Amino acid sequence: MTSHPFADERLLFNPATPDAAAIPTIFAFPNEYTVGITSLGYQIVWATLAVRSDLEVSRLFTDIREQLPRHPELVGFSFSWELDYVNILNLLESLEVPIWASKRDENHPIVFGGGPVLTGNPEPFADFFDVILLGDGENLIDNFIDACQEVRKADRKTKLRHLAKIPGVYVPSLYEVTYVDVTGAIESIQPIDSDIPSQVEKQTYRGNTLSASTVVTEKAAWESIYMVEVVRSCPEMCRFCLASYLTLPFRTASLENSLIPAIERGLTVTNRMGLLGASVTQHPEFDALLDYLSQPKYDDVRLSLASVRTNTVTVKLAEILSKRDSRSITIAVESGSDRLRKIINKKLANDEIIQAAVNAKSGGLKGIKLYGMAGIPGEEIADLDDTVKMMRDLKKAAPGLRLTLGCSTFVPKAHTPFQWFGVNKDAEKRLKFLDKELRKLSLEFRPESYNWSVIQALLSRGDRRLSKLLELVRHYGDTLGSYRRAFKELRGQLPEMDFYVFQEWELERVLPWSHLKGPLPEATLKKHLAEAMSHSKYGSAIASW
Repeated sequence: MTSHPFADERLLFNPATPDAAAIPTIFAFPNEYTVGITSLGYQIVWATLAVRSDLEVSRLFTDIREQLPRHPELVGFSFSWELDYVNILNLLESLEVPIWASKRDENHPIVFGGGPVLTGNPEPFADFFDVILLGDGENLIDNFIDACQEVRKADRKTKLRHLAKIPGVYVPSLYEVTYVDVTGAIESIQPIDSDIPSQVEKQTYRGNTLSASTVVTEKAAWESIYMVEVVRSCPEMCRFCLASYLTLPFRTASLENSLIPAIERGLTVTNRMGLLGASVTQHPEFDALLDYLSQPKYDDVRLSLASVRTNTVTVKLAEILSKRDSRSITIAVESGSDRLRKIINKKLANDEIIQAAVNAKSGGLKGIKLYGMAGIPGEEIADLDDTVKMMRDLKKAAPGLRLTLGCSTFVPKAHTPFQWFGVNKDAEKRLKFLDKELRKLSLEFRPESYNWSVIQALLSRGDRRLSKLLELVRHYGDTLGSYRRAFKELRGQLPEMDFYVFQEWELERVLPWSHLKGPLPEATLKKHLAEAMSHSKYGSAIASW
């Protein structure tokens, strides 16, 4: 008989023994255990909650759960993937908690959520949460729990008003959204009275000790992996990139005080390690980190790296990775077109990409996975030809190296300079064009689903009017057809899908997230947009909005 997944966990922290008066809390991940336990964000928040003796924390996944309290006072969700909203609603129902925040009363727990989906744009999901935590959890989680303790005996309304005063704590029900008309743009987003902050600011942790796994288990999606966060954010600031803009400023973990102690701690329980971050190889002491990992005592360690910057792929890096059981590296190139890379601020030239492939092969790696994008604002057919040419040149320069091009469709994201753009309706055709041309070269092409990109855009630019739609979609089954059917059923009660997904929005429009303050002011994002469009032939109109 197989053991229970929780029995296989090796903890790297000491959970507290809960006090007699500890708050009964459920902390959920809206997916299967194997996916949730591989999320570093989930692990960190769980550990932060579990080391507090004033909480009694039980974990909940879609397939397994710990012993749950009969009357939880707090139910939290770590939300990493948009379509998991369906599982959030299912889990709430299984706990007999109304899915609509407005229908909860004194007998129900406070339902809170955090994670990249909610920090980016929480509005499509706002009506399902009492509280949303925006930004880095390091200080925010403890501040939130401390505030919950202060008003534990108060009524629900008093609790929510008190929590709304904590920086980074967003209580959607305390903000009123008005619309120009039912199917039109937003007119204003205002707090319901002057006691509530007019803007909620995303919280940024500025320390130099970043995250590392708090649990290792062979039941994780990446079996027995120990994860270490090397950097947070990215200095490149590609103009479409949520991971860069939303998490600014770029922060690096201290080699001596954070990375080395974390690595030593993790390697006592496993020999499989992942170095995480949007731009790992841009850590200022990355070479010293590589030297440290090259020690003979770590010869049996299997090492994997998140995406690396092209011009940091040295022969030395490739050698260390191939010795440490990595077969390939991943680099995001976005396009083979110089002009397009200028539009998105990707500081990269094709000869650097070729050099990276040559170095990877020389160092013993078997393959390179490249990531591209179709439908980038300003893209023309000639830019796709440049991407095909780049792949042909790579094949010629590093024969025998396995080349894969993964390709997504551009999706506008909140708090980035490209948030005003829509999805390019020709993107699906362009993915098919690349597929056909790369097949002729016998190269592997892995396009992401265009239909999924449409849904992603809907959710990343959506407002609160989508919550009714999302509830309907859940009942229809989670397909693109379900979304179209739900839009049809709600026609006249909210804008059409086109409004959210494909329309270019004028610069003075009130955005669904205008009351939520990201790292950069809107004026700076507009400046970055104008700079991008100065490289585009059709940019004159947009740049002069």
